[in-house]
Amino acid sequence: MNLSKRLEKNCGKLIFDCTDEELFSGILKTVNELKEEKKCEEKKRKLYYISAEFLIGKLLECNLINLGIYDELKKILSDNGKDLSKITEVENEPSLGNGGLGRLAACFMDSVASTGLFGDGVGLLYHFGLFRQVFKGNKQHEEKNPWMDKNSILTKTDITYKTEFKDTTLTSRLYTIDVIGRKRTNKLNLFDVETVDESIAEDATDFDKTDIKKNLTLFLYPDDSDEAGKRLRLYQEYFMASNAAQLILEESRRRGATPENLAEYAVIQINDTHPSFIIPELIRLLCESGVSMDNAIETVRKMCAYTNHTILSEALEKWHSDTITAIVPQIMDIIKELDKRVRAEYQDESLHIIDTNSLVHMARMDIHYGFSVNGVASLHTRILKETELNNFYQIYPEKFNNKTNGISFRRWLEASNPRLDEFIVSLIGDKFKNDYTRLKDLEKFSNDKEVLQKLLEIKSANKVGLCGYINEKQNRNINPDSVFDVQIKRLHEYKRQQMNALYIINKYLDIKRGILPKRPITAIFGAKAAPAYTIAKDIIHLLLCLEDIISHDEHASEYINIFVAENYNVSWAEKIIPAADISEQISLASKEASGTGNMKLMLNGALTLGTHDGANVEIHSLVGDDNIYTFGDSSDLVISRYKKDSYKPSEYYEKDKTKIKVKTNLYFSSIMYNISYK
Repeated sequence: MNLSKRLEKNCGKLIFDCTDEELFSGILKTVNELKEEKKCEEKKRKLYYISAEFLIGKLLECNLINLGIYDELKKILSDNGKDLSKITEVENEPSLGNGGLGRLAACFMDSVASTGLFGDGVGLLYHFGLFRQVFKGNKQHEEKNPWMDKNSILTKTDITYKTEFKDTTLTSRLYTIDVIGRKRTNKLNLFDVETVDESIAEDATDFDKTDIKKNLTLFLYPDDSDEAGKRLRLYQEYFMASNAAQLILEESRRRGATPENLAEYAVIQINDTHPSFIIPELIRLLCESGVSMDNAIETVRKMCAYTNHTILSEALEKWHSDTITAIVPQIMDIIKELDKRVRAEYQDESLHIIDTNSLVHMARMDIHYGFSVNGVASLHTRILKETELNNFYQIYPEKFNNKTNGISFRRWLEASNPRLDEFIVSLIGDKFKNDYTRLKDLEKFSNDKEVLQKLLEIKSANKVGLCGYINEKQNRNINPDSVFDVQIKRLHEYKRQQMNALYIINKYLDIKRGILPKRPITAIFGAKAAPAYTIAKDIIHLLLCLEDIISHDEHASEYINIFVAENYNVSWAEKIIPAADISEQISLASKEASGTGNMKLMLNGALTLGTHDGANVEIHSLVGDDNIYTFGDSSDLVISRYKKDSYKPSEYYEKDKTKIKVKTNLYFSSIMYNISYK
């Protein structure tokens, strides 16, 4: 049956007569039929990628591309007066992740399926995800983000497991999402709790955090600024680990594994420290099945690998032993045993899993009882080896390795920027989609005026498209001929959106003094701030105030503007990235482990303005000085200054009264004037 007939059959009527919603449902049925052709046989050993986040974005478009029917379907729809881009808008974006951690997990799973590897993701099914960001009064407000509806890509299964806590027993329910790659279809396994109750949440922060049976899977990263929030996070993490462990054991047994040879059938990638409880949980379950403690530990050590995503202490999770004991005492018993074995071998307190304050260090446990520890960029891995985890590197040099983060071409070029993708294919063919090094073949066109002109036309068309999208979503008119200066990433002090804001303030005040830029500038931001992260929310407030003031300044707004995307997500990124001229990667050197936004923006032709940080270093070596502009101190110098406590930013403010202090005071005076005037 040809594609047109198949779609009409699944829609139950002629394509011409269908609504966008009916076509979406019909296309979804068609995809589900065709994906069966990409199901491959199971292999002996399977990868399980366990992560608290999977920022997968809308999937229909990527699935069509990976099935090889995107162009054909687009033409069929167009011939019937239908627009595929409008149809894909029907799909709700799954709210299962937040930032780079979740997007990396999504790109990783896409690559696993597209290269034909046997591997599934494992996480939690969040009903409301992080939150829906809404701007009111120039501030961020957090609302519930219900995303599951009748058009959901979720498949409910019959698989359930029991998770035992000290005070309750929860029954899980497994839901799956198909991960359709070019070579096979894998699964994203998401566990929900049977008793969850969406009605208890008034908004993203106002709900009873103590009612675990009803709230466990409502939100990603619930506010943990109080004790109830911290306990809820621990409940979530153990629930994820317990269900993952049970799933792994069940599937491995089905493929022929025994408790003794489990490591031959399963390998586990721990994505950051959130899934770390998988180590003691697997050991506990193996011991329950009759395996000795020694053998259980050695088996798990051969199975588990740990990805470190940051050197920030706030992200290297630590749990008080009393909290773990109060919630999952059976796991605390295993952790104490693991710590006892470490202490028997090493006197150095910094190597112990449980420190003198009774804090359990999850990363330390991952390193001791896994076979691999990877950083996510060459610089980051070097910092881990030489400073942050040097004590561990000294005893386990063979475990440490680098795996620079990557992105999926299928999402960030083929789906997001089809104009550029088609043009590149016309120049060098499509082999680069499976081997990025083939992009070097484009170098022979570097002085080809026709090619360069075509690239400019593609960028211009993408900018016009983004302006239309911005107008549709937030009723803002943006000049498509301005320079699009883009900073889209998780809101955090070290990523320095505030530094970008200070640049804009300086530029705005220069314009007011008559110093005009050669081309108009539009600074585009996108980010969410965690509900309890006061400083991050203050930075959003600053950006929104700037946007408000400048947009109402008739003279200045001809030369500079700010746009802050509300509820920034993958859908926004797919529109912004192809249109960007400048990619702001200005993190404080040594603090950004890798970054993947820098890769997506560079892939789509944006010039990088950045520090010597994260993957910027490797990108610089690939693209050369003409395409990346770096500034600031090296990571080594920044680390040295932290150690010596030699950097005092307030001194710059106090000493430089003619530039920084005067301009800053003038700006904030203008804010107060505008606020009071309104």
